[in-house]
Amino acid sequence: MRVVSLISTKGGVGKTTTAANLGGFIADAGLRVLLLDLDVQPTLSSYFELVQRAPAGIYELLAFNECNLDQLISYTSVHHLDLIVSNDGLGQLSTLLLHAPDGRLRLRHLLPMFQARYDLLLIDTQGARSVVLEMAALASDLVLSPVTPEILAARELRRGTLQLLDDIAPYRHLGIQPPPMRLLINRVHPVSSDARQIQQALRQLFGGAGGIEVLHTAIPAIEAYPRAATRQLPVHWLEFRKPSGRVAPAALETMRALACELFPAWAERFAEVSVRAGARHEP
Repeated sequence: MRVVSLISTKGGVGKTTTAANLGGFIADAGLRVLLLDLDVQPTLSSYFELVQRAPAGIYELLAFNECNLDQLISYTSVHHLDLIVSNDGLGQLSTLLLHAPDGRLRLRHLLPMFQARYDLLLIDTQGARSVVLEMAALASDLVLSPVTPEILAARELRRGTLQLLDDIAPYRHLGIQPPPMRLLINRVHPVSSDARQIQQALRQLFGGAGGIEVLHTAIPAIEAYPRAATRQLPVHWLEFRKPSGRVAPAALETMRALACELFPAWAERFAEVSVRAGARHEP
């Protein structure tokens, strides 16, 4: 089972949208995906329609070490895509984990109970520095951090998110290596020269840092993403062909490129999604 957390100490960069659409695409490839919503604002928990909502959620998992998956796991309308909902509206988990001896490692210790059931665990987090973000990073094989093509966003990334990874480095003494980070440039305007220049600057700024890689795939600023969220659908179901005259690729091609770059071992499975997505929506 691969574990990927979406982390940024800056809010509004697209973590939830990326988690939902990446998870929906990979599940459509036939892989078993679990979304874990660690944000106190439960946007991911309401992103897709739930065909069956579990009685418990993230609070019971982390506060009480609930191990009954039937109590924890909700089922979305996307086949193979499950969810553990955020139900910590008062933000009590941060305080609990901060003072618990195993707080930052609690999720890591709970992961084995999901391994037989899922191929991929995607963790969505809140856009602020907290013990919850540190816990998510320490549980992960990989950190995916969306960043918008703005210089202020790049500065916040260096100040906040990269500092977080530096701060958990001492866990190497326990045999826990900080996960590598992949930067995903999000909401790129294809025809904007300013955006392209900032995109190049981000690659130069972070490309040489140890353990950090700027992905070649970028998410264009197109209307399909908010439209898909409104309809509670994975974006590749809604836009599987590039509209005539547009520079940016179809959302399906973008999500497939992102999935292949992150998980090349599953590339053959991802190639089949384009066939199924088109067939699903053809008259």
